[in-house]
Amino acid sequence: MELYHKIVEHELFQEYIERIKELEKDRIYCRHNVEHLLDVARIAYIMNLEQGNPYSKNVIYGAALLHDIGKPEQYEEKIPHEITGAEKAGIVLKDCGYGEEEIDEIKKAILAHRRGPKEAGKSLSKILYEADKSSRMCLFCQAKDSCNWEEERKNKYIFI
Repeated sequence: MELYHKIVEHELFQEYIERIKELEKDRIYCRHNVEHLLDVARIAYIMNLEQGNPYSKNVIYGAALLHDIGKPEQYEEKIPHEITGAEKAGIVLKDCGYGEEEIDEIKKAILAHRRGPKEAGKSLSKILYEADKSSRMCLFCQAKDSCNWEEERKNKYIFI
């Protein structure tokens, strides 16, 4: 079994997905549900392959599936979700059998996924950041007129 399959079966992951679903039930803007996580994973994996990067499917999917796991703390306690998300991801990844090097790389990517990585190049952080932003279909969003994203950030095209 691939390690990323263990993530979706992990008790903490399932608990957080349910909490996010409940906290976002009335949200009209982009949600952070399993569909979003899988969109990010698939886009990131395509980017990884197209750019000739060395990241395994386990690493790409691990980062994508866990990148928003900190959303409940952001909504409830105003703690940036990338901070609590990296912490929670470390627990899940270790339980699922990821190695320390993989865990560190994934946590680093989660910490950088909101604002973008500081380093240039083809890092996992850059892939996750770009895939997360590319996954949003602003072009078709029913709430696009009231969205607070700056116009230049809104996806008006299909990427990939």
